[in-house]
Amino acid sequence: MRVLFVTPECAPFAQAGGLGDVSAALPAALRALGVEIDVLLPAYSEALAKLEGASEVAAFQELGCDCRLLRKEHVLALRCAALYEREGTPYQDASGADWPDNALRFGVLSKVAARLAPGYDVLHCNDWQAALAPVYEQRTPSVLTVHNLAFQGVFDREWLTRLGLPQAYFSVDELEFHGRLSFLKGGLVHADAITTVSAGYAREIQSEEYGSGLDGVLRARSSRLTGIINGIDTAVWDPANDPRLAARYDENGLQRKGANKEALQRRLNLQVEPDVPLLGFIGRLTHQKGVDLIAAAADELVALPAQLVFLGRGERGFELAAAAAAARHPGRVAAAIGFNEELAHLIEAGADIFLMPSRFEPCGLNQMYSQRYGTPPVARATGGLADTISDGETGFLFERAESAALIAAVRRALEVYRNPARWREMQRAGMRRDFSWAGPARRYADLYAALARRETPPPGR
Repeated sequence: MRVLFVTPECAPFAQAGGLGDVSAALPAALRALGVEIDVLLPAYSEALAKLEGASEVAAFQELGCDCRLLRKEHVLALRCAALYEREGTPYQDASGADWPDNALRFGVLSKVAARLAPGYDVLHCNDWQAALAPVYEQRTPSVLTVHNLAFQGVFDREWLTRLGLPQAYFSVDELEFHGRLSFLKGGLVHADAITTVSAGYAREIQSEEYGSGLDGVLRARSSRLTGIINGIDTAVWDPANDPRLAARYDENGLQRKGANKEALQRRLNLQVEPDVPLLGFIGRLTHQKGVDLIAAAADELVALPAQLVFLGRGERGFELAAAAAAARHPGRVAAAIGFNEELAHLIEAGADIFLMPSRFEPCGLNQMYSQRYGTPPVARATGGLADTISDGETGFLFERAESAALIAAVRRALEVYRNPARWREMQRAGMRRDFSWAGPARRYADLYAALARRETPPPGR
């Protein structure tokens, strides 16, 4: 089985979010199952710095751009200096504005994927940036994974000609989306199988509320849609062997977790109060993540009593709201604006409860990290959060995206927290769960095999 895995980002070469982690971990897990899988991504400036020793295996023109293909082990890096060698993230310039030629940058990635695809049994494309590949190449069986439906790659109609696509594709049954061109819609229409990153999210995106205007397309293709939950790197996220912690521990040594709480309190200038529950949040400070719900609830949470820690960056208004809560409650609320990997691990280990009040969450990773670290999550019952948290057993779920509902769920968690025996039982139940990539990789391998045999994929779950 030979698979071409096409992605706009992959750790450690280039990363802007969780897709970079998935693009490294899932192919590695598939190789362990015997799947021969190559990862194709753009050779951004930061990626080139990490591709020392790569060999050039091809040179060609695509959509009028001079391209070279570099290989280093299982990684294929598409080098096109005019498109990818810039200062900024894979998607935006240093000011945070989208690159104006993103349609061409990722159109070329998709076109090169289509060029290479006939040499593989299956073409696996990730998100809108690779979604035109099944449009360009319709002979090789294809999978499109939607990591977040909110990002769709929508551009002006004029790009159709520049991307070498026939005008017939600008129709409601093809790539047209409210008078514009949608990369993601094209992939959804043409891929032989569609996956997304949890079963719950696969159901939700077929509804008008969560479908971002593509729910009709997804309902029409529901027989090809499957939810496969992401895994986590259980070597990196392992409290028994985590070098970033003040004290390592496992389910039989949970008393050592307290040393991490104290280290976290001291690091963030919180009062060292071992018996006051500490609530942690790590993530993008955006509306999707429900940060406003936490900020609005901060005064009432502190009064429970509890301490509260924010770690993340995002929209300016949410950053200010988190900072304001910390200013109102010195010693009880801390806001670390930015991102720090070491601090993220310490929060997972040092917090008593982890907060994830997301309005929608395709999969989510921190709720899996927190259970593995014996830090029961309080989360909205949406997408991958509902799929990976057992309410009342490994964490606590609430329905409405409201501060009052979040506070009620925290109160419910604290009732258990005040019963040490029940709390230890909940912590251990979460720590025993298998969130590794082994299960998801097996499901992808089975999907690839069905597609290679030209069978209809299994129905969505």
